[in-house]
Amino acid sequence: MISWLAIGSALWMGVLTSISPCPLASNIAAISFIGRRVDSKRYVLLSGTFYTFGRTVAYLVLGMIVMAGLLGSGEIARFLQKYMNQLLGPVLILVGMVLMNLLEVSLSFNLAGKGVEERAGRGGVGWAGILGILFALSFCPVSAGLFFGGLISLSTSNGSKFLLPTLFGIGTALPVIVFAFLMAFGSQYVGKAFNRMTQIEWWIRMATGVIFILVGIYYCLTHIYGLSLM
Repeated sequence: MISWLAIGSALWMGVLTSISPCPLASNIAAISFIGRRVDSKRYVLLSGTFYTFGRTVAYLVLGMIVMAGLLGSGEIARFLQKYMNQLLGPVLILVGMVLMNLLEVSLSFNLAGKGVEERAGRGGVGWAGILGILFALSFCPVSAGLFFGGLISLSTSNGSKFLLPTLFGIGTALPVIVFAFLMAFGSQYVGKAFNRMTQIEWWIRMATGVIFILVGIYYCLTHIYGLSLM
C-alpha cells in the first residue's frame, strides 16, 4: 500500500517543479495562452483543464515507460530490490543540491519552441493539451532532477507506476489551474497572485532542497553505513 507520505511527496514535487524558474517560464506561456480569451469563462476553464490533462498524461506515460524498463528486466529489478535504499540517499542529496543551486547543471531540453507557441495561439482550445504535453517533456536541470531523481525513485520504491506519476503531473499544472480560475472569476487578482508566487518560490525551493539533503544523509547513514538513528 502506498503511504500518504509518498502521495504527498509526489504531489509536492510536482508543485515545486511548476514554480521553479525554468518550468515557471513555460507555465507563464501557458497562462498567456489560456488567458487570451479572458472574456469567455468557459474557454479559460476548458483550456486550463486540457493543459492539466496534457501534462498529467505526459508524465504518467513517461513514468510508466521508465519504470517498465527498470522493473521489467529481472536483473535490474533484483538490483533495485537489493540496492534501492542505498542508491536513494545519494540521489536525494544530488537533487537537493540542484534545488539549492549548489550543483550547477546547465543542460536543458525544450520541445515547445516559439513556432509551436505561435501556432497554438492561432489554434483552438485543444492546443492547450498539446502545449501541456510538450512543456512537460521539456526538461531543465530542476525538473529533470525532481522527475528522474525524485519521482522515479519514489515510484520505484513504492511500486507505483500509475498513482504517483499522475499526482506529480497534476502538481506541475496546479498553478496554471489556479490562474485559470482567477482569470475566469477574478482577473484582478492574477497579478497579485503571480507576484506572491515568484516571491516565495526561492524559499520553498531552498527548504525542499534542505529536506532532500537531510533525508538523503539519513538514508546514507542507515542503509550504507548501517548506523541506527532511531
